[in-house]
Amino acid sequence: MRRVVGFVQIVRSVASMARRDAATAALAMLALLAISGAAAAAPTGWTLDPTSSTLSYQSVKKNTIVETNKIRNIAGTLTPDGDAKITFDLNSVDTSIDLRNVRMRFLFFETFQYPTAEVTAKVDPTAFADLAAKRRMTTKLPFHLSLHGVDKDLSADVIVTMITDTQVSVASAAPVAVNAADFGLLPNIEKLQQAANVSSIVPTASVSFDFVFNADGMTPATPPQPVAANVGPVETDALKSNFSDEECMNRFDVLSRTQAIYFRTASAKLDARSKPLLDEVVSVMGKCPSLKVEVAGHTDSDGPPAANELLSQRRAQAVADALAAAGVPIAQLTVAGYGEMNPITPNDTPKNKALNRRIQFSATHMVN
Repeated sequence: MRRVVGFVQIVRSVASMARRDAATAALAMLALLAISGAAAAAPTGWTLDPTSSTLSYQSVKKNTIVETNKIRNIAGTLTPDGDAKITFDLNSVDTSIDLRNVRMRFLFFETFQYPTAEVTAKVDPTAFADLAAKRRMTTKLPFHLSLHGVDKDLSADVIVTMITDTQVSVASAAPVAVNAADFGLLPNIEKLQQAANVSSIVPTASVSFDFVFNADGMTPATPPQPVAANVGPVETDALKSNFSDEECMNRFDVLSRTQAIYFRTASAKLDARSKPLLDEVVSVMGKCPSLKVEVAGHTDSDGPPAANELLSQRRAQAVADALAAAGVPIAQLTVAGYGEMNPITPNDTPKNKALNRRIQFSATHMVN
């Protein structure tokens, strides 16, 4: 009975995620769910079962095209004192297509800087005092979500079901609407639209989930129902020894679109804010040993063309030097400065000029 009480509190935190953006909301909900499941068995603590749990979100582009994605790798615990904590691995976003995965991770969630999201909650065991008898309860749960550097207190409506005395499910009562603006993700939706050459990605997504928690140290009396194929944890980039050529190309293309390499105005001195993205480039290059990468600098059209070409060359060299200092073989790098010659958008607004001031990574096979 005491376990049941703790479980309910966690469940409440799940529902509030409805106000976040698609991927953001999905993660937040996931965390909440894990928390609520753990609460039910407070006396011994509860642990989320990632292989039996699911979290998916639907987004809409071009006003009518619906895409369903999942967050695969999640972990959660609930202590006997009712402290719930759920962590989501944002690098486990799964769209079933590698290029889309990389866009979601690097352009939308910016996992090179914010690799995880976290949900925490305090579960009140008394709120679930009747769960053992009723076996199924619907409730509203409060929770705290940390995502993309933003912290918010939220709440949501969830269904909590006791599968057995040692196993609890926490599921969304209905798809939860989440808004990207709540977590500062609207600019990243624009990056997705540019990368995929699509228009009208709706900044709100619908999130659904079903999380199963097991009492610590207990074997469930009844195994959970089988889940759909490819629902469980996935191998993230960090676990792969090497990428295929296609995977390498996808990552260099998307990393070039992040706009996360910064310089001081009219200078080739790298800003410290560039380090997370440069570290990601180093990691990718280490798993693409057969490819040579051109580091190319580009500028907007302000100023003399000759000066822009020189500045772009110096900036590209600064990036290549940073990569080499981090362990990338010099033989794997080339440097080029194109100045204002290759804009990706007209230089007619401050925003477009900022897009044209960029570092691009282009990969080709090394010649033996």
